[in-house]
Amino acid sequence: MSSSTTTADRWPNLAPASAAPKTVSKSKRSTRNVLPGFSLSLGITLTYLSLVVLLPLAAIFIKTFQFTWPEFWDAVAAPRVVATYILSFGTALAAAALNAVFGLLLAWVLVRYDFPGRKLVDTLVDLPFALPTAVAGIALTALYAKNGWLGSMLEPLGIKVAFTPLGVFVALVFIGLPVVVRTVQPILQDNDAEFEEAAASLGASRLRVFVQVIFPALVPALLTGFALAFARAVGEYGSVIFIAGNMPYVSEITPLIIITKLEQYDYRGATSVAVVMLVAAFILLFAINLLQAWSAHRSGRAS
Repeated sequence: MSSSTTTADRWPNLAPASAAPKTVSKSKRSTRNVLPGFSLSLGITLTYLSLVVLLPLAAIFIKTFQFTWPEFWDAVAAPRVVATYILSFGTALAAAALNAVFGLLLAWVLVRYDFPGRKLVDTLVDLPFALPTAVAGIALTALYAKNGWLGSMLEPLGIKVAFTPLGVFVALVFIGLPVVVRTVQPILQDNDAEFEEAAASLGASRLRVFVQVIFPALVPALLTGFALAFARAVGEYGSVIFIAGNMPYVSEITPLIIITKLEQYDYRGATSVAVVMLVAAFILLFAINLLQAWSAHRSGRAS
């Protein structure tokens, strides 16, 4: 037997592990899907998205493109339409700002304190989500009308809510508050109390702990909740239409002007105003995504 014969030549099954066939690389394994049918499910998803979302949006733009630029500008910049922009965007901004303040307070109470009826209050926060918007509008109108429970007490004070811009503001606050609460509440629940205890042990007051330790961690979520509440309030129709009064140049909202143009068979005018609202919605969606990305980056959840 030749001295050059090795152990591996005599007994191949005892070859060292380094001689074993190489396994599939991680990059190749990662290309295999755990669940089959990715191509089919992706195709169904894109088809459904196109039919339900993309085609209607495209139809709005195509109908609007039948206008020349002067005609389009006359439709979207008419004094009555501009008045609806001011009311819709102005009251939505004010309602979102108020909801940001009181939504933070409500979320703070629900997370940091234990009191009788806490679970009931936490459940009632979601009521505007579950309540049909038309029902909410009728309830608010009955409550704040001249002969309503609250309206009858506010009327002698010279405060008229129903059928005024103030009524629009009240309705937008009602439907936007849960958005802020549910956006801020998880961040408060996940907030580590050790930082607060460390700051308190160093002699910081409660106000200073909140301003310098707690609030900076809440800012991204609070801004996201503000943007979401503003986006929902701008396009709200059902809960506002009853309490607004719908008086031109006074309490007429932009969604209502679109309905009015449709009833007058002014389809191009309605789609032109709808395009303005759609562009505003896209800008808000982009801002919300930026805020959510910032929030994830600040909290260390960015991938």
